[in-house]
Amino acid sequence: MTPSSADAERPVDPLLVTRHDGWVELTLNRPGRLNAFNEDLHRALADALDEAAGEACRAVLLTGAGRGFCAGQDLAARAGGSGPPDLGASLEAHYNPLVRRIRALRKPVVCAVNGVAAGAGANIALACDIVLAARSATFIQSFARIGLVPDSGGTFFLPRLIGDARARALAMLAAPVDAETALNWGLIWEAVDDAGLMDRARALAADLAARPTQGLALMKEAFNASAANSLDAQLDLERDLQRAAGRTPDYREGVRAFIEKRAPCFTGRPGDGGTA
Repeated sequence: MTPSSADAERPVDPLLVTRHDGWVELTLNRPGRLNAFNEDLHRALADALDEAAGEACRAVLLTGAGRGFCAGQDLAARAGGSGPPDLGASLEAHYNPLVRRIRALRKPVVCAVNGVAAGAGANIALACDIVLAARSATFIQSFARIGLVPDSGGTFFLPRLIGDARARALAMLAAPVDAETALNWGLIWEAVDDAGLMDRARALAADLAARPTQGLALMKEAFNASAANSLDAQLDLERDLQRAAGRTPDYREGVRAFIEKRAPCFTGRPGDGGTA
């Protein structure tokens, strides 16, 4: 069947949102540009993550359409301006809020890297809580190829994940890293056969959505703070977060299930101040 002219002119959604039972799948959908970011994609992803912050969603899966995860910024979208661009303004308006949304979201965020993840695309993947990659995927800190500095948290995440020596070399040489190397270096959680990537990622997101959501949110808070905290400060934070976790319905359910020797049924509801 030949598509009508109306179909041909209909704009394509830059982000596909698929809602599942308790979790949401977000697919970057500019495959002809390797899902490179433009303003429309930034706005759509920001709105979707804000919606995911609601109580109905308990986990997020982020992936890309087509043969790549994300090539970073769509440079064609910046063509035609007069004078040097203010790239810092772009980071302030779009990329930095995106990384902050992912890190602050009180739900686990799984990233399924289905192909190349380059530049900001690689670092947005690394901002997620659990990263899976197809064995054919590559991670490239491509900034040096055009005279730029790693952004979107790259200079923060890379040294902490793989060490300073590897981080500096990857950034300065813009060398691609395959999925197996990324796994061996601790850059990602799993390397998965290409054909099984999305099944594995969806199963993981569904599993996380059935876990104690408030406890996972507090866990994210602890990990987010640990890089800047002293041991004493982190111990104090763990105390405070554990106090909050102990007041959630899921903690009470977990204890009951353990005593009754059955699988727990977590709801993810906020704490109400009760005791086990």
